[in-house]
Amino acid sequence: MIRINLLGLPKKKAKVRGPVISVGGGANMTLVGLAILAAALFANWWYYKGLNEQSTKLQGDLTRAKAENTKLAGAKVRYQERQKQFDLYDHRVKVIHQLQESQTGPLDLMTTIRNTVDSTDAVWLSSMNEDGNNINLQGTALSATAVANLLTNLKKSNYFKSVEIKETFQDEGVKDVTAFNFTIVCEKQQKS
Repeated sequence: MIRINLLGLPKKKAKVRGPVISVGGGANMTLVGLAILAAALFANWWYYKGLNEQSTKLQGDLTRAKAENTKLAGAKVRYQERQKQFDLYDHRVKVIHQLQESQTGPLDLMTTIRNTVDSTDAVWLSSMNEDGNNINLQGTALSATAVANLLTNLKKSNYFKSVEIKETFQDEGVKDVTAFNFTIVCEKQQKS
């Protein structure tokens, strides 16, 4: 039922218990709802767009990283091949140096023997042979003193660890001069 006050008497005022908020009519509520929905859709679109850009950037970074990895893998293979070649050449050079050093051993021996015999008077070598670490010298001298001088000179050369006379005897086959045949065994120093 509807009441209409035609008298215009004031009505009793109801007590207001607290603030009352009123938005207004139904049209205002619809506009506010649409504005909130539009703001939410815009925020979602903005967030989605940011995620897409980040995903695109990450995909690009991943593609570049894979390309760099492929490039570095090729470089690694080339490096390993060159390292193998270097190791092979280094081994060859070491073998060549080792062979050159072993070549100087007989040369040093011959030079030492030659210098020692040349510095000793009245001594001639008839044979020299190498038996492992020992050198066997056979020869002739005009006196026993010459044989002793040869032994002393061989010891002084510092090429040999030990120098021992194996045998010496006077050669009866030579009539004009006194000749002594000798055999000397020399043990070579170990090179470190």
